[in-house]
Amino acid sequence: LISMITPLDPRHLLRQTIVQQLFEWQQLSKIKDLHFKIRRHADDKTKQIVTSIEQIDQTINSAVVKWSKDKINNIDLAILRLAVFEIEIEKKEPVKVIIDEAIELAKEFGSDSCADFVNGILAKIISNAKR
Repeated sequence: LISMITPLDPRHLLRQTIVQQLFEWQQLSKIKDLHFKIRRHADDKTKQIVTSIEQIDQTINSAVVKWSKDKINNIDLAILRLAVFEIEIEKKEPVKVIIDEAIELAKEFGSDSCADFVNGILAKIISNAKR
């Protein structure tokens, strides 16, 4: 299967920006408090994700049996939060496209095992949703 994602695809570039903004928000919210406001210049989608963070994190926690979300690498968590938002809340793209994008972002931003981890968690989330 050939990936349809190209590095210059505007949707992919936007997702890269959102992952970076979510990562920054995570870092700053640890320093400040959980309800740290996202920066004014953040993308609208990033703001929507932060607004829905409890619902998104609940979905992630239901799929991560061995760890709590606090033990997930921050970049992996940012990628998962974006993907879960797109799958459960936004629902504009096919699930397969969202998962492919998440895996691609994991390869770009994460460690060697990040792509497999993100794929596994998203597969579990999709499986849980079908029940």
